[in-house]
Amino acid sequence: MDALVIVLGLVTIAAVNWWFFMARRAAGAAADVGGMQEAVVTVRGGYDPATVHVAAGRPFRLVFDRKEDSSCSEEIVIPDFGIRRFLPAHQQTALEFPAKEAGRYPMSCGMGMLHGELVVDADSEVTDGHHT
Repeated sequence: MDALVIVLGLVTIAAVNWWFFMARRAAGAAADVGGMQEAVVTVRGGYDPATVHVAAGRPFRLVFDRKEDSSCSEEIVIPDFGIRRFLPAHQQTALEFPAKEAGRYPMSCGMGMLHGELVVDADSEVTDGHHT
């Protein structure tokens, strides 16, 4: 019986670590909304989509739609843009960004457990909300 409890505990720990640190998340591309690129990221146990593609050289807006009360997801941190912002529970928070050169920019929660990535592609790689 003790061995079963230990095995179940180890399996649970492994599953939690996989979910927060290694699970692949969906990717999405920003759509043109009123002349600005915009993507909505749902925050619930992670970021959906976890990877957002935007076109280089154009300003863009990320809207974080936080659908939970978990303290881990109450902050978004995007170091390369100098962003550390509180996300109120069950509300949308819009962040506007200046045009940026092509590259990959990590984002995470304030605790570093939820991870995502902002990918700024060469302008021709993102059109009409679809990554090519």
